Amino acid sequence: MAIDWIGFGYAAAIVFGGFLGYKRKASVMSLMAGLVFGGLSAYGAFKISNDPKDIQVSLITSGLLSVIMGMRYKKSGKLMPAGIISGLSLLMVFRLLLLTVI
Repeated sequence: MAIDWIGFGYAAAIVFGGFLGYKRKASVMSLMAGLVFGGLSAYGAFKISNDPKDIQVSLITSGLLSVIMGMRYKKSGKLMPAGIISGLSLLMVFRLLLLTVI
């Protein structure tokens, strides 16, 4: 059983980003979104660790986060945090799709 370190690192980055949004701007919504999406991403990484072909939870979570943060980046034009999280999520989607091919 190989641990999905990349998936867990991605989940930690999402939670950390939500915490930073709360700390800097007192945004409770940012904290809640970070905890929810980070938790779902960690659960998806756990499932991938048990079965490398079980990517559904991670793929849906990272795909949804990529779209949401991509729209926020397009609207605001700010790289931090929307652009970075959107880019990381898009990379995660590509990685997950490659896992099914390999």
